[in-house]
Amino acid sequence: MNKGTNIKKIRKSGFLARMKKKSGKKIMNAKRKKKRYQINI
Repeated sequence: MNKGTNIKKIRKSGFLARMKKKSGKKIMNAKRKKKRYQINI
């Protein structure tokens, strides 16, 4: 699975809704650890 396209899909389809779920939080935490926390909400 390509992470880049996956993130774009999430952004397009209810990004804020996904953030509230556990899977969404995992993605956010992974981004924070990599110090690439630049998501426009």
